[in-house]
Amino acid sequence: MLKKFSIMIATIVLLLIPINVFAITGDDVLESNQATELLEMKESSNEKLAEYIDKYGSKPYGITAYILNGLRIYSIPCCFIGIAIGSIYQYVIGIRRLDLGDKGFALILSFVTILLICQVLPLIFAVVVNGWRG
Repeated sequence: MLKKFSIMIATIVLLLIPINVFAITGDDVLESNQATELLEMKESSNEKLAEYIDKYGSKPYGITAYILNGLRIYSIPCCFIGIAIGSIYQYVIGIRRLDLGDKGFALILSFVTILLICQVLPLIFAVVVNGWRG
């Protein structure tokens, strides 16, 4: 059931991406403010990446820190959604079917573990690179 649900969500997301890309291409982009907003977003992300490169002293370390920071930020809502789905399996559906209650507990445990790893990994990276690199 979860596999079917995740495949359905992934399909919807993949179908919506080209629609949004085609909607903002062409001459309309040049006339609207969307082009300037996209350029501002690109410039701000390049500035943040340059800050990480300056902070860590090399391009590979800066890119890695930038990616880990993005992972840290975006893992929170994804894991909360996974924990909510696991809670539904365990406490709502699991009342009637015990096997799905166990599946819900396993989902909650896995998403909490993933959340903790994604939150601690950038800290460990920063400590190792800045502290022990020398």
